[in-house]
Amino acid sequence: MTEINAKMVAELREKTGAPMGDCKKALVECGGNIDQAVDWLRKKGIATAAKKSGRAAAEGLVGVGVSGQTGALVEINAETDFVSRNAQFQELVKNVVQVAVAKKGVMADINTAACPGSSRNVADEITHLIANIGENMNFRRSAALTAQNGAVASYIHNSIAPNMGKIGVLVALESTGDKAKLESLGKQIAMHIAAANPLALSSDKLDPALVAREKAVFSEQAAASGKPADIIGKMVEGRLRKYYEEVCLLDQLFVIDGENKISQVLANAAKDIGAPVTISGYVRFALGEGVEKEVKDFAAEVAAMAKIA
Repeated sequence: MTEINAKMVAELREKTGAPMGDCKKALVECGGNIDQAVDWLRKKGIATAAKKSGRAAAEGLVGVGVSGQTGALVEINAETDFVSRNAQFQELVKNVVQVAVAKKGVMADINTAACPGSSRNVADEITHLIANIGENMNFRRSAALTAQNGAVASYIHNSIAPNMGKIGVLVALESTGDKAKLESLGKQIAMHIAAANPLALSSDKLDPALVAREKAVFSEQAAASGKPADIIGKMVEGRLRKYYEEVCLLDQLFVIDGENKISQVLANAAKDIGAPVTISGYVRFALGEGVEKEVKDFAAEVAAMAKIA
């Protein structure tokens, strides 16, 4: 059986906000499996559906660029926030974004392409900068979108320099209408995506495994009410609809007006733009998401150093 330690309990508390005692009990019940423990707490009504994202684990910058009907996002990590304000590092991010747009976000092609303003390719330029600055760096990811007949809009949140910051968004809109108005709408929707962080464009684009997991939690919660099966079914359907409104872009309430769903915003905009508007895709990068920093026990570190001395 997996030993339940304080670190595991703290991690589960960070994810769910549940009391420490309940977190420990959930881990014991689930054999130390964090994800199962999250669901156990939710089924008991102790935790909500949304997990806390936790602190960003990596420093660096997210950069964005758009040229014509193609846009690209890149994330380049460094060890400290100090480096993100370094002019050389910012120049690197700007240049890699330029290459990413040209190479449609394909990492392998970007790394081997010539880096603007340098005799080296992108991968070698990053290695060169590591030696110059003395801090490890990592070109973590890249993505690109192209609008076949419309516009790609971008947005940077917590901007540190032009087109680079902590959160970057691209959104591709398809329409034959007024291009300037389409780009303006795209910028607003990109701002919404930065704030609302949707998981998918629509419910049919969600990971089926994720939907099944949510449905299982909702079903057990509804069953605990003791109501008849037909009522329980309707309760689950209602909770799924609410879930879709929280995580699917087209079903989310537009953060800018607070009144209309994004799908209705597009329908309303079509009248002003002069043609139907659809979202063909979006990408959102938040700096360091999904990466874990090493957490050091300072007291233990000092004790270890004392033993070495």
